[in-house]
Amino acid sequence: MIHVVLCDDHAVVRRGIRDTLSEAVDVKVTGEASGYAEVRELLRKVPCDVLVLDLNMPGRDGLEVLASLRDSDSPIKVLIVSMHAEDQYAIRCLRAGAQGYVSKAGDPSELVTAVRTVAQGRKYVTADVAQMLVESLSAPKSEVLHDALSERELQTVLKIASGKRLSDIAEELMLSPKTVSVYRARALEKLNLTNNAELTVYAIRNSLV
Repeated sequence: MIHVVLCDDHAVVRRGIRDTLSEAVDVKVTGEASGYAEVRELLRKVPCDVLVLDLNMPGRDGLEVLASLRDSDSPIKVLIVSMHAEDQYAIRCLRAGAQGYVSKAGDPSELVTAVRTVAQGRKYVTADVAQMLVESLSAPKSEVLHDALSERELQTVLKIASGKRLSDIAEELMLSPKTVSVYRARALEKLNLTNNAELTVYAIRNSLV
């Protein structure tokens, strides 16, 4: 039996995923969480082979959860289920430690296949992501400026572009406002930008938000 924990801040989405997985006789949903603190506590209490994780959540986002599991050498496999386009986030998530990435808009049967695949210790990607990975092996160094951002810098950029203040971002990421300001400054420098308005325009033009 594959034990699965769901983490998404939208109850309707969790229900849809749970209903899809319940049709598989070899998969059992052992718990649900709406955010980082809740899923961290839940993973201490229930069996979990695969964590089905959304990227965008209040507080620490999916990339933060990935980093936390990686740093603790957790055996739990992570499958990202996101509304973001694969060409913007899939490869970044795989590099951050995820075992798979599927779109919320994809075929429900794909989700079951993905859970089974990552539970076996293998990577799961769609044909489009596989093609991107192949192309990245032979392509010259990426010209996309935001590829140079660290995970923290990218998180700061995304939250600023979503209209959040530095104080709010600091609270969500559990960092000091000064530290968030440093991430903002580094991101602006790497992106050749000067202020939050330009940063927001950049994020929108590059489909980051």
